[in-house]
Amino acid sequence: MDVKDPLKAVRTREDLESVLYDLSETFRVLGDLTRVRILMALIGGEMYVRDLAESLEISDSAVSHQLRILRNCRLVKFRKEGKNVVYSISDEHVATIFHEGIEHVEGM
Repeated sequence: MDVKDPLKAVRTREDLESVLYDLSETFRVLGDLTRVRILMALIGGEMYVRDLAESLEISDSAVSHQLRILRNCRLVKFRKEGKNVVYSISDEHVATIFHEGIEHVEGM
């Protein structure tokens, strides 16, 4: 199996440490079931907080709290529609992480 080295472009040890720290932080954020459920819902398309809360059967405030954590880790983005906020995954890398992760756990 030929695996590309994603760290080849990292030039210094400090850069490497920074990249690895950010990666570990991303995995820590992904270690929460509620956040994973939110991301899976958003992979299906944009959603309002209220719609996420209803589909996941949790409160609006709980969803908002988790979305803030996901935003800080750049896993989701938002845009405003008047007074409403619409959330979506940041980019296709997030969907790829999920598809690869599911493939991995199903292959266990």
